[in-house]
Amino acid sequence: MAFEKTLEYTIDNTLKSRMGEAAFNKALEQQKTISEEEYGTLKYLAEFAVRPMFRTPVHKTPADHGMDKWEDVFFPSSDGTPLEGWYIPSVQGPSDKLIIINHPMPMSRSGFTGHFGAPFSGVDTMEIDFVAHMGHLSRAGYNILAYDLRNHGNSGAANGGICGIGRYEWRDCVGAKMYVDAHPELSKMQVGLYSRCTGGNAQYEALYRRPELFENIKCFFGPMTVSMTALMTSFAGLMGLDKYMELMDLEQIKLGGFTNGEMHPQNYSHAVKVPYFMAEVLDDIWTDNPRDAREIFDAIRSEEKELFWIEGTNRRFDGYNYFGVFPEKMIAFFDKYMK
Repeated sequence: MAFEKTLEYTIDNTLKSRMGEAAFNKALEQQKTISEEEYGTLKYLAEFAVRPMFRTPVHKTPADHGMDKWEDVFFPSSDGTPLEGWYIPSVQGPSDKLIIINHPMPMSRSGFTGHFGAPFSGVDTMEIDFVAHMGHLSRAGYNILAYDLRNHGNSGAANGGICGIGRYEWRDCVGAKMYVDAHPELSKMQVGLYSRCTGGNAQYEALYRRPELFENIKCFFGPMTVSMTALMTSFAGLMGLDKYMELMDLEQIKLGGFTNGEMHPQNYSHAVKVPYFMAEVLDDIWTDNPRDAREIFDAIRSEEKELFWIEGTNRRFDGYNYFGVFPEKMIAFFDKYMK
């Protein structure tokens, strides 16, 4: 007997459920008026929002900053995605304090290689050195577990290469904590978190979804988290395309990704209840600070929290390097809450 179609839904109904009917209809209208050249640029931005266009290599090792005793480690995310990282013991000798560190999209645990040229320089020409941050922490008496998120650095591919700016990556945060809890030595240590940008957004959602796993966390150092609506609207505005944000969301869905609204860290940041430190570039040309950072920060439920503004620059990437150059606030925060 021939198969007879009985389902009554259409693609319109499917997309309306993701975007909302008004936004979906607006995207269809925008599709009719946007020029071919503008549409090409918008599609490029949509892909940037949901899929790392390259993998930033792990371009440094701990030895570059005086941490000669370290080991490569690997462990699964909570959904089985293989994650690669380093365990770096404190150069000061035995310590019972551990900082778990992850990173932004499209970087790796070691930072970013804009100074290598294309394709990285298409995002920014700057080198970002996260290993410098680790060096400061190690010399201050902290052990470090630093790892690459899925689809980044040397970690495994997952979810069709899509980055959810936390929506998939929270599982990696869970996997890292499960690795620590199952380890015969690391499980006995006090644990703090150092999660930036995408990694910070992911950590918010991990705390939301698995609060019992993180009950023993001492504190959370969370610079440079950002909402994708703020980030992508700013990118679009720099290119004169910010009137097409609904169409951008539609293109992100078509690529298999999330809408900008679905990636809002504000949906999960209320799960943070431990001492928290947030740092943001005040005049960041890629966001609409101070509004966006303040909105995320205000949702944090920690009784002890601080928002520090990085001033004197409008380059977001300067914010990523800040604590590698000026580590005093970072060290003071961990020293206060990981006694």
